[in-house]
Amino acid sequence: MSKSFFIDVTRCTACRGCQVACKEWQGFQANKTTQLGWGSHQNPPDLNPRNYKIVRFKEHKIGDRVTWNFFSDQCRHCIEPPCKDAADGYMKGAVVIDESTGAVIYTDKAKKLPKEAFEQMRNDCPYDIPRRDDATGIINKCDMCYDRVKAGLIPMCAKVCITSAINFGDRDKMLEMAQKRLAVVKKEYPDAQLIDADDIRVVYLITDKPEYYHDYVLAQGPVGITRSAALAKLTAPLKRPFKNLLG
Repeated sequence: MSKSFFIDVTRCTACRGCQVACKEWQGFQANKTTQLGWGSHQNPPDLNPRNYKIVRFKEHKIGDRVTWNFFSDQCRHCIEPPCKDAADGYMKGAVVIDESTGAVIYTDKAKKLPKEAFEQMRNDCPYDIPRRDDATGIINKCDMCYDRVKAGLIPMCAKVCITSAINFGDRDKMLEMAQKRLAVVKKEYPDAQLIDADDIRVVYLITDKPEYYHDYVLAQGPVGITRSAALAKLTAPLKRPFKNLLG
């Protein structure tokens, strides 16, 4: 059965345990970062090829009250991923959907995608997720720890979350959990909502306006095939012979 995350931001304490655990499981090296000059405790400042997940910090003022919101950002594993449609226009199999989990996976073929393909993938992603290592050309993002999941384990971020803000399991059970929790939270926060639950496998529960967490909490564009991806698919058969002629 396909899997999903349910992330309840009301339980997040910004401990960043998920961020560190993800990085360690993937075997990524440390980033050289700074908290000076941009006025935030968030670190690193953004997703990058060595951080599949980051906890975003954002504060805002309503009347005399300052609210500090935390958002554990990662790939949403779209049901119909625009990044896959974009990549398919350049190379089939570079981005695939794992049949057993629904995870959107960037394969070794993604390493061969040109920079223009990455730019289209990132532009088409409604959550601004894909990142590219300029030194190696590798395009990557969260892979749902599908190696762990296939071994009967849960993703590292969910494993280490001490407040149960991050939950993982069969999609129907996660959606049921999300709806039950939403009903409880709405009693205190009437504007609470689940984000894009029908279209993605990482469902967030938020209590404030989406922009009070991150610019890309809500999809900033269609979730599914985009116009640019459709055009890329149409022109792909023409591109390949031309490239072969050029050697």
